[in-house]
Amino acid sequence: MAPKSDEGSNTQMRVNVRVLGPGDGDILGAPSAVRDRFMISGEESGGGFALVEHLMPPRCLAAPLHRHSREDEYSYVLEGRVGALLGSEELFGDTGQLIFKPRGQWHTFWNASDVPARLLEIISPGGFERAFREMHALGDALDPVAMTAIAARYGADVDFERTAPIIERHGLVF
Repeated sequence: MAPKSDEGSNTQMRVNVRVLGPGDGDILGAPSAVRDRFMISGEESGGGFALVEHLMPPRCLAAPLHRHSREDEYSYVLEGRVGALLGSEELFGDTGQLIFKPRGQWHTFWNASDVPARLLEIISPGGFERAFREMHALGDALDPVAMTAIAARYGADVDFERTAPIIERHGLVF
């Protein structure tokens, strides 16, 4: 697309207008685990946010208990029922509801039903979606040491020890 000039300005802007269809964007992950569809990266949004769709099989934990030092996350439930632990509070979001996970708060989330769930994850500011890509590059093996190192590079802490009781309590797969 050719550069478009701002009305009332002499500056030139490159506008990256596009429409994403249901199958567009990189989709990473095995069907038996949480898959991520990368829709808008932090780089594409000028750093303001990233947008990732999480495709979650039934009773699947999306991430170990963790907290971000740099970003807030907003999870909009498109389909299904999603459970979340935010600090010490456990809550559930159904289709059409938004779960806000502020930076600095320990949290995790999971598919709380026996059918697949989908949610849109808005990460603000953008950048942490790159950690998701790195985690997927580890393959199907759960490697707590590697996952903790990846999280640390992006300013996040992970607590696998406190994740285990959540998995047991809800009969989840991770």
